[in-house]
Amino acid sequence: MPPAVRLPNGALPLLLALLLVLAGAGSAAAVDRPVVELSESEAGTGGSVTVTGSGWRPRALLTLLVCGQAEPERGVTGGTNSCANGDGRAVTTGADGRFRRELPVVEPPVPCPCVVHVASVTGAGAEADAALRVAGHAVEPMPAEAAGGRLSLLADTRLRGSGGLLTWFGSPPSRTLVVTVGNVGTSPVKNPVFQVGTSHGVFAPEWQDQRWRGTIRPGGKARIELPVELGAGAHGDYTVSLKYGGKVLAEHPWGVGRPWGVTLFWVLVLLVVPTALFRAALAVIDHVRPRRPGHAARRLRPSAPRGAAARPWFAPDADRPGQGRP
Repeated sequence: MPPAVRLPNGALPLLLALLLVLAGAGSAAAVDRPVVELSESEAGTGGSVTVTGSGWRPRALLTLLVCGQAEPERGVTGGTNSCANGDGRAVTTGADGRFRRELPVVEPPVPCPCVVHVASVTGAGAEADAALRVAGHAVEPMPAEAAGGRLSLLADTRLRGSGGLLTWFGSPPSRTLVVTVGNVGTSPVKNPVFQVGTSHGVFAPEWQDQRWRGTIRPGGKARIELPVELGAGAHGDYTVSLKYGGKVLAEHPWGVGRPWGVTLFWVLVLLVVPTALFRAALAVIDHVRPRRPGHAARRLRPSAPRGAAARPWFAPDADRPGQGRP
């Protein structure tokens, strides 16, 4: 028999506490990972499935879409262009990170295999997929994964830059999207073409192709900086997304302030212009109206003596009848 191992005094409680901590961390990690489940694995168009989820951020806004050419292991390879965006649904998770929502089953614009794709709209990017067979919809093999270089996100994204005076007066807001990616493939990635998308609210992103000049060797990493610009007068909560090879690598929220300078400008216009027009109208009226004769100097009539007003019967002796001057 092997000799018994004797633990020092007090070591057993510490070991048990360590095992409990590790078990709790493992269970917490499992809970924090977003999970999506369907009430039915197959349904026909015109029907619906109940989508339930757990492990999401509390009070998070999510979108639910039926997407084609997708698998839970590979994700939605064609991006949201492979999804039935017009028939999607939105849901907000509860305080425990769970949700439950009915989703109509429709045919996506591309063949199956299909999934129900759930993704966060604001905040830190998170997504999960659940396989769904759409009865009667065409099925084609998934495109083969491109051999060679593959890029993966290594660090959190951030937006560099800030607004200025011109933005305050309605100029298009602009930032620089900064990410760090690594090549987890077996061949170099030269001059990769990324897709940068901006979305407002629950609307799908509008993608723009942007080429990054450089080479990322296998096992290497690179800091990618790509410009992002919105339309003139844009304001509100936006989401900036980065996609490469049909897969969304990162999402970052962008809160754009209201261009109050435009509001101030219109307030001044509404106050100053009427006042100026009113003063101009008064000046014109004063210029064209005829002058009255009262402006000329008037003749002054001679006034009677002060005493005469009090005694109107008084007259000098020389004016009395029958009396003359001595």
